[in-house]
Amino acid sequence: MTEEGSLRLVTGLVKWFDPSKGYGFVLDDEGGTDILLHANVLRNFGRSSVADQSRVRVMVQHTKRGVQAAEVISIEPPPTDGQPPIADLDIDVIEHMDSLPLRPARVKWFDKSKGFGFANIFGHADDVFIHIEVLRHSGFADLAIGEAICLRVVEGPRGLMAAQISAWDNALPQDKDDRGHHDDATDVMAHVAE
Repeated sequence: MTEEGSLRLVTGLVKWFDPSKGYGFVLDDEGGTDILLHANVLRNFGRSSVADQSRVRVMVQHTKRGVQAAEVISIEPPPTDGQPPIADLDIDVIEHMDSLPLRPARVKWFDKSKGFGFANIFGHADDVFIHIEVLRHSGFADLAIGEAICLRVVEGPRGLMAAQISAWDNALPQDKDDRGHHDDATDVMAHVAE
């Protein structure tokens, strides 16, 4: 038993997460009680939601109300069968996904019940179509209007479409000094302005 307030690292699966309720639960790989995952903890990680069955690493603590996630360390999308999430994405796109640049974007709107929405890449006027299955394959359950995200974008049969979605800060260069600061602020700004 862990002392109340002390943190420990847990890996597990998201049992469910409801963005409208603002919370969900994680199943610890090692068993035990469900772990409360609050929307505020996800927001601190740069996300507004997480897809069911995503694998997460979280720092948890015991509280008077039970075990709760205090910090999200990582999120891996739910496992897939290797096929594209939608027919408009060619299998070749999926195999070479990491070669596509991550573009910082903002959600224009997304309607989970309709199964799609749109975002705008910073510095570009064109809408980028986001399908709910691409969202789920990327580890998200929903998107909020105005949410900052990153997109890998392809030209679809009807225009630009998201092939992958990730947290907004994934578009930032990973070169940091010992204090966690980016070495060259000019490079960061150039990347955002592309």
